[in-house]
Amino acid sequence: MRELNVTIPDALYQQVAELAARENISLDQLVAIALSAQVAAWMTQDYLIERGKRGSWEQFQQVLMKLPDGEPEEFDKLEL
Repeated sequence: MRELNVTIPDALYQQVAELAARENISLDQLVAIALSAQVAAWMTQDYLIERGKRGSWEQFQQVLMKLPDGEPEEFDKLEL
């Protein structure tokens, strides 16, 4: 494992410390969990952007045109 020293605003430190105490985990654990979640979100965003670049609106519309007209099955309907 590596050690990372960071400087954060006092107000943020207080919030993180209170949350760690409330969740009964160490401050280190909470920061590692939060950092891991944020990195995963950024990586997912990057992945989706890259996948989107490979897509084609025209091909998407061609696939949609193959679908039959009509109402969706009951289990596929959205309840509004």
